Amino acid sequence: MAATGWVAAETVAAGAAAPALTAAGFDIDVTPPIGSRMAYDPVTNSWDLGLRARGLVLRGAGAPIVLCAVDWIGIGNEGHDAFRRALAEAAGTVPARVAVHTVHQHDAPACDFGAEQILKEAGADPECYDGAFARETLRRLGKAVRESLTRAQPVTHLGLGEAPVRAVASNRRVLGPDGRVRAMRFTTCRDAALRAEPEGTIDPVVSLVSLWNSNRPVAVLSYYAVHPQSYYRTGVPNPDFPGVARFLRQLAVPQALHIHFNGAGGNVGAGKYNDGSPENRWLLAERLADGMRRAWERTRREPITPETVAWRVEATALPPAEPPAAQPPRAGAADRDASFFLSGQAAQQAWRRRCEAGHRIDLSCLALGRARLLHLPGELFVEYQLAARAARPDCVVAVAAYGDYGPGYIGTAEAYAQGGYETGPAASYVAPQVESVLLDAIRKLLRPRP
Repeated sequence: MAATGWVAAETVAAGAAAPALTAAGFDIDVTPPIGSRMAYDPVTNSWDLGLRARGLVLRGAGAPIVLCAVDWIGIGNEGHDAFRRALAEAAGTVPARVAVHTVHQHDAPACDFGAEQILKEAGADPECYDGAFARETLRRLGKAVRESLTRAQPVTHLGLGEAPVRAVASNRRVLGPDGRVRAMRFTTCRDAALRAEPEGTIDPVVSLVSLWNSNRPVAVLSYYAVHPQSYYRTGVPNPDFPGVARFLRQLAVPQALHIHFNGAGGNVGAGKYNDGSPENRWLLAERLADGMRRAWERTRREPITPETVAWRVEATALPPAEPPAAQPPRAGAADRDASFFLSGQAAQQAWRRRCEAGHRIDLSCLALGRARLLHLPGELFVEYQLAARAARPDCVVAVAAYGDYGPGYIGTAEAYAQGGYETGPAASYVAPQVESVLLDAIRKLLRPRP
């Protein structure tokens, strides 16, 4: 279990020079080969843009800190543990100072070594949970991190910028007069009447946090909350519209490595603005990239030193949902293999095993000057992001969700009584009491430093 509390830079002796901050960026292709499994379908072809795992190692403020975003649908349970361990070992730090998130594209792999083990124990084919490609990815990712350390650049300034993104995000849950979910407006919505409904509760802001070596940008971290689907189940791995937007910004500011994190978009999609037409991938990407551009143009820089960098961890036990009625898979069962992913049974069993063993999830916050970068698990509802930002109006609070994918969807207490897909037993593996637990942990992570 990770220790709780701020872990700030080591004290510098009087008269001694402060240790320099450095950032080392890493970036590898994590596109699965033809014939392998993604979350929903086998890979049949490739696209112009593949899937990336991008991140950085920040050194000079205590033990190294690693941030990583992966263009996969989710990395959960023992799979998430393995990614953090591999990155920690490569960077010369501990897993408690590593944050791994996915961007949640759907034409992309899933990774859950716990679910893989459960399926193997039952004599079932792991299908999308076959971990061979993920383990090879871990080997290459560790190598990339180690090599990146030789190319680390000084970090002298922090840049902060925000801007609204127009006509991308909308809430997926359309409520009726009784306060319950009347309809689901998923990320692709072909119902014109549902598309005409108001946007609903979203966070329209994209946040940019950039690291600079004097006047030269080293890395740009972007944060925006939305399900990242324009259309999917194509058999072709692709980073969808957030990946295209990231690519456009990489072209616009080529000096810096652009790393994109998905915020608390569990109940947020593009459904109001997306009928599933393939052309919409470009339109949504262009709109997100435009928001990123405006946030970049509004960026204000300020000096940053090791004393203004700190890492806080809250090891938190999230309350599991009631045990599912369905039993674990059995060899020969009709609902094994690929359909198992869609029902979530293998992943849910893996999550319950961890909860019963007393497992806690590390929630973390990186303080960079006036910025607070929150690293949270699961498919969080956007209300958690809005609450976090409201808790520290004096700071730029950027939320990365889709960390440990084990809990599945994480709704608010009210949402579990409203019905709807996200809070159903096949999608959310935590109990409604999760709201008070999670908000308490977020408040602790964001409280001012002593």
